[in-house]
Amino acid sequence: MNTAGTNPPAETWFGHPKGLFTAFMTEMWERFSYYGIRALLMLFMTAAIVDGGLELSAIEAGAIYGLYTGAVYLLALWGGWVADRLLGQQSSIFWGGLVIAAGNFSLAVPLTEFFYLGLALIAVGTGLLKPNVSTIVGELYVNDSGARRDAGFSIFYMGINIGALIAPLITGWVAAEFGYRAAFAVAGVAIALGTFQFKFTSRYLGEAGLHPTTAPGPERDRVRKAFWISAVIVTLIGMLMLFGVIPVNAEQLADITGNAIVIMAVAFFIYVLLLGGLNREEKKRVGVIAVFFVAAAVFFSGFEQAGSSLNLFARDYTDRSFLGSFFSSGEHPAAWYQSINPIMIIVLSPMFAWLWVWLAKRNLEPSAPGKFALGLVQMGLGFGVIAFAAKLAIDQTVAPSWLLLTYLLHTTAELCLSPIGLSNITKLAPRRFVGMMMGTWFMGVSLGNLIAGRFGGEVGAADPASMSEKFMSVMWWGVVAGIIMLALTPWLKKMTGDAR
Repeated sequence: MNTAGTNPPAETWFGHPKGLFTAFMTEMWERFSYYGIRALLMLFMTAAIVDGGLELSAIEAGAIYGLYTGAVYLLALWGGWVADRLLGQQSSIFWGGLVIAAGNFSLAVPLTEFFYLGLALIAVGTGLLKPNVSTIVGELYVNDSGARRDAGFSIFYMGINIGALIAPLITGWVAAEFGYRAAFAVAGVAIALGTFQFKFTSRYLGEAGLHPTTAPGPERDRVRKAFWISAVIVTLIGMLMLFGVIPVNAEQLADITGNAIVIMAVAFFIYVLLLGGLNREEKKRVGVIAVFFVAAAVFFSGFEQAGSSLNLFARDYTDRSFLGSFFSSGEHPAAWYQSINPIMIIVLSPMFAWLWVWLAKRNLEPSAPGKFALGLVQMGLGFGVIAFAAKLAIDQTVAPSWLLLTYLLHTTAELCLSPIGLSNITKLAPRRFVGMMMGTWFMGVSLGNLIAGRFGGEVGAADPASMSEKFMSVMWWGVVAGIIMLALTPWLKKMTGDAR
């Protein structure tokens, strides 16, 4: 991010730049779109054709889900590069929003080719929009590094969770009563509203994110040429795949993509450690970031099954008779359970913020690796709960309380790991590699999403007895990873110079 020469706008609202609320509304509607679609994807792809779905196998649907959600996070790296080098953050957000809207409306078209085209457009548009909204918020507070800046980001992140909370409730209801295609169109309307709201109120942003960091001249011309050449090549390959000229197997493509992410991450860390010109202390800190990358991939491979295996469990094995009389099917939508996590985030975030401060005053606050260990173990225990519920589901549908307890453990796990990871990477990364190191975090999240889709599809294809066994394997995956992280904590603390 380039903040040199940025002049934050002087106009404020309740003590914060008015541009914060432009960013807040943009992010809220973008997250509405993303989580509204995510809550329905697995349900739509595995639903029978007569019920308005694609009638894909759970395994194939899981692979497509993993590719889509993984691409969303992976393309955030590309979107940041485009904004920095070519368009600037403001233009990237506007065009990204339009591309997302086009993708959502493509999903609403009752043709299979348009469904895959829509997923690709949403992934590209989200890559352009999401990382750059956060960058703009930072630029609004470029001259303020204190509590006002922290409060501004807290308000901004509340927009994320409000969007994630209301989206599954609305799109789930629309899908249940009017069909999946109508729900996809609703998500398109939401992001279109957010995009045009951004355009009409962007004057409150001032110069924040208005210009790319690359000055006009030969370098930007080279970047523009490289962008369009790569865009044409990727689009051509995508169209050939879409119309079957290049045969594609979703499961194989997901596996290849996952392997490619691992290879890229390993190559990047080797390059930085051996050829990055780092001193001894910086190399130690990069080594810790590499461990965090692995931990993030493990964590999100379980956590992101909310939209895959846990979503299918909600549909097929959970008693959804509560409020069922309001729906033609006699059951409330399975997608509604996707709102549990953001509700809990909104409620529990202030409590966790207070808890860390309270423990710190007593020299009891866990170190960053210790919090990672807690997050991994809690993620695993959440799957232990749903594994037990799957055993009960052999004979009958189970109460929603099992999913609620699973999501509670996953939410407390997220609060221990996700914000801590982001904060510590910015602190540990060598100054000239901060952006790239943040990219490794998103690569870990992307890899986790791919695994969550692949494994979630396998779980969804199983009967309750086999499902219980698979959930137990995820439980041990998380718990053992947490124990390993706990064992590594003294070494990791020494590597970072953490005295706690």
